[in-house]
Amino acid sequence: MIRSAKYTDASMLADIYNYYVANTTATFEIEPISLDDMLNRIKNIESHSLPWLVCENKSGEVLGYAYASQWKERTAYRHSVEITVYLEHNLTAQGLGSKLYTALFANLEKLPIHAAIGGISLPNEASVALHEKFGMEKVAHFSEVGKKFGKWIDVGYWQVLLTSGIPLNTGQLD
Repeated sequence: MIRSAKYTDASMLADIYNYYVANTTATFEIEPISLDDMLNRIKNIESHSLPWLVCENKSGEVLGYAYASQWKERTAYRHSVEITVYLEHNLTAQGLGSKLYTALFANLEKLPIHAAIGGISLPNEASVALHEKFGMEKVAHFSEVGKKFGKWIDVGYWQVLLTSGIPLNTGQLD
């Protein structure tokens, strides 16, 4: 089942994420995050009226999550988001990422969002395939912009333009 994240999910979300912090280059964070860090991240996404979704099994255990966050803070970027997905590390390649992104994109289509952007540390064939499955195209490649586990890491960005066309009601010129 896919649903909106709740504050009570924060511990399970942090556990999922911290595996990637400690064992992979999927994130450039070096130190595990705390429960309070994860709660603040959920609250930040919520404060921007953006979706944070979780996938859970029948017993309520969180198997993965996906969310959209502000791309940049400047007002002109308000129609663009960065999307992210993380799965329980032993549950990859089972379609959960696709299910989460399907639901995330459905939520984004209801919002005044024009562009969705995904950053991927490279190489990462599985993540590239997931993003391209949703029509995302590679638009940038930065060489050796991060260093983790003693090695330099490239980052690529994939983007897709959404078709919702819902106007913002901000009183500002578009």
